[in-house]
Amino acid sequence: MDIQVFDHTEEASKEHLELVNNILNFAGNYLKLADDTELSVTLMHNDEIHKINREYRNVDRATDVISFAINDEDEDIIMDPEMAAEIPNNIGDLMISVDKVAEQAEFLGHSYERELGFLCVHGFLHLNGYDHMQKADQEKMFPLQKEIMHAYGLER
Repeated sequence: MDIQVFDHTEEASKEHLELVNNILNFAGNYLKLADDTELSVTLMHNDEIHKINREYRNVDRATDVISFAINDEDEDIIMDPEMAAEIPNNIGDLMISVDKVAEQAEFLGHSYERELGFLCVHGFLHLNGYDHMQKADQEKMFPLQKEIMHAYGLER
């Protein structure tokens, strides 16, 4: 997978940037995604994610993670199969508040790394079509999320 990580905080450690990249690659392999899958992750503070949450979700507060999935199901585009095969599969963008990572890790009594990894996996599953708004969806997403975290070795 091609993962671009942007640190808008300019404070993330090398280890935390590597964790983001490593756990998302692990999750991509776990879901058996194609090697040409692309996504971006932006680490930011509460003020920046608050603005994004207000503008795009009409929710006037900071949140921990926002997933912007890209839906490539536009059937009106006609493309040569060879050309289509060369275009990477961009699944979207994740925005993560490092402030919320720290707050939630402390509140839940686990490490910053565990919370950062969890939010990466949670957002990543949203980019891949998983949701938790309905009970039936929760019953698919939450066990898979727990399974990936366990297999990676980041448990509570």
